[in-house]
Amino acid sequence: MFSASSNRYSSRAQRLIARRRWLMQEWLTVLAIFLWAMVFLSYWLQGRLGLLIHPNYFALAIAAGFLLLAVSGWQSWRLWRGATAPMQHVTLLPPAWTLAILIVAAVISLLITPRPFNSDTAIHRGLDEGLTVTRNSPATFRLNQRPEDRTLIDWVRTLDVYPEPDAYAGLPAKIDGFAVHSRQLPDNYLTLTRFVITCCAADAYPVGLPVKLPQPRQAYPQDQWFRVEGQMATETLGERRQLVLVATTITPIPEPDNPFMY
Repeated sequence: MFSASSNRYSSRAQRLIARRRWLMQEWLTVLAIFLWAMVFLSYWLQGRLGLLIHPNYFALAIAAGFLLLAVSGWQSWRLWRGATAPMQHVTLLPPAWTLAILIVAAVISLLITPRPFNSDTAIHRGLDEGLTVTRNSPATFRLNQRPEDRTLIDWVRTLDVYPEPDAYAGLPAKIDGFAVHSRQLPDNYLTLTRFVITCCAADAYPVGLPVKLPQPRQAYPQDQWFRVEGQMATETLGERRQLVLVATTITPIPEPDNPFMY
C-alpha cells in the first residue's frame, strides 16, 4: 500500500512539474509575441520604420504589430483562465532555443537604433565599380523636373533613362548625400552618395555622383553629410566620360532622420 501511495504521489508530482514547465514555456511564448509587437509598433510610432523597410510595406508591418499584440493578449487571457491545450506552433529548433532567440532579438531591437550604412558599406556594395543605375523604375519619376530641384536619386535615374553626360553639362544642381573618398577618383573628387531601398535595408544599394572639389578631399571628411551646389559638367575619369558636379558651394548638414531614398 505504501508503494502504491508513493507511486501516486510521484506521478502527481511529475504531472505538476510538467504543468509548470508547460506554463513557463507558454508565458515565454506570450512574452516573445508581445515584444515583437512592441518592436513593430514602436518603430512605427518613432518614425524609424524607414530605416528598415520600404514605405510600401509600412502598412503590413503596422498591421503585423497589431495582430501580434492581439494574439499575445488572447493567449494571456487563455492562460489566465487556466487553459490546458497549448497554442499550436512549429519550430525548427528546440522550443527553449527558439524562444530565447526571439526574446533576445526583440529586446536588442527595442534598445538599439539601427545605424545607417556608411562609406565602407557603399564601397563594399559596388560604388567603386561605377554603380549609377537604379534597380527599379518608379512611377513618380519625371524628367521635366527643374534641374536644381532634382535629388541625387533623380539625377541617377535621369542618367539611367538617357546616359549621355553632355546632355546635362551646364545645368545647375543642388544635392545632398554623404562623402565617400573613392579610390577610383583623383584627390580633388569625392562621391556624394545615398543608399536606395527597394524592399528592406538588407537589399539597399548605393548610388552616387562624382563631385569636383575646389580643394583636396581631405577637407571634406568621409561619411560627413553635405549639401553641394554647382553645375554639371562632363569629365573623363578612369578612361570613362562621366557626369560630374562641379561644386561652387559645399555645406555640411546633419544626417537626415531617414537617410535612405526610395
